[in-house]
Amino acid sequence: MAKVLAALRSHWKKSTFGACLLGWGGHWLYGKHCDNLLRRAACQEAQAFGNQLIPATMPLKKATVFLNPAACKGKAGNLFEKNAAPILHLSGLDVTVVKTDYEGQAKKLLELMENTDLIIIAGGDGTVQEVITGLLRRADEAAFSKIPIGFIPLGKTCTLSHTLYPESTNQVQHITNATLAILKGETVPLDVLQIKGEKEQPVFAVSGLRWGSYRDAGVKVSKYWYLGPLKTKAAHFFSTFKEWPQKHQAALMYLGPTERPPEEPEEKPSRPPLYVRLYRRLRSYWSSPKGGLEFPQEVAPEDWEEVKLSTTELSIATRNRHLDLTRTEDFMDICIEAESVSKGQFVHRGSQKMRDPHMCPEGSQCIQASRCILQLPEGTEGSFGIDNEEYEAMPVEVKLLPRKLRFFCDPRMREQLLQAAVQ
Repeated sequence: MAKVLAALRSHWKKSTFGACLLGWGGHWLYGKHCDNLLRRAACQEAQAFGNQLIPATMPLKKATVFLNPAACKGKAGNLFEKNAAPILHLSGLDVTVVKTDYEGQAKKLLELMENTDLIIIAGGDGTVQEVITGLLRRADEAAFSKIPIGFIPLGKTCTLSHTLYPESTNQVQHITNATLAILKGETVPLDVLQIKGEKEQPVFAVSGLRWGSYRDAGVKVSKYWYLGPLKTKAAHFFSTFKEWPQKHQAALMYLGPTERPPEEPEEKPSRPPLYVRLYRRLRSYWSSPKGGLEFPQEVAPEDWEEVKLSTTELSIATRNRHLDLTRTEDFMDICIEAESVSKGQFVHRGSQKMRDPHMCPEGSQCIQASRCILQLPEGTEGSFGIDNEEYEAMPVEVKLLPRKLRFFCDPRMREQLLQAAVQ
């Protein structure tokens, strides 16, 4: 023992390095063990759903998974196979996995998709945006938009995770919780933005649209990877070397919020008997003026308002991030940020916007609208960020589609939303 201690003391540098390596290896193995326990517990919970008896005449529910293997720097495929796929297969669902090979493929595949009971999106914000765009471009979108959608967060940016699932620092737990939420069946309605250019087909978004200097600087952060934790500040700092202040000028026309209609019941009432329908029609005929002739009611003209803007950044966002199930009006948030911002404020706010892209800083003009038209000057260059996907900047019309899609969510999140509404 004395010889061992003497050897360690005489080679203290190697001993210290070995102890650090041993400690790191132990911590890594312990983390892997904890991840396996989480997977096992999730699979046991999923198996309880799979063991439920169903009538012999009832077919299995079909689930179509759109998986983007390139998400999360190419790790999404492995993450799905290890953490989500076993849960889905044990649940008793008839699972079909569709892997996308290139950008935009999901939109085309949605046009060919046959009937399914569930749609599951496995990827990041880009995959979500592609799938809902393909879904809502279909000729029969009115029927297909009623299919519930599950989201398994596998991408680098997963904005919907903050709305649908509890926060978790453990990636395995986050993925298994999201997959189990699909089996539990709780859903929440989410708003969708329809963004249409002059010639292009409409694009749909669940988060929003960004146009401005913060977005342009944010997409360049990865170029400064060698600066480690300083890469975000560096990207925004170097962008201030361009023409300053960076102004984005446009004209904005918008309509105010609309009143939310009562939510339709999930089960439609049964059709009344024939004699009841005949009686109602005759009563409606004789009670109408001038022998049943109905005159069209005058439709009030839409009250458009116009704003000339010169801003550092413009964002148009849904209320999905701050979901309120009991609000009485439907609207999207338009944030026009002040053009007078110092370089120091620009760098500081840029770091904040990397965490919350649609935050509206103090001093900005905030507008609530149900529909808007953004007119850009001729020769305007740059790009829009639509759900963190890049599109060429052009004049667009943005229309809110309230409660258009239903997404599966963790029951705990839904309970929190209902409790917040009561308070």
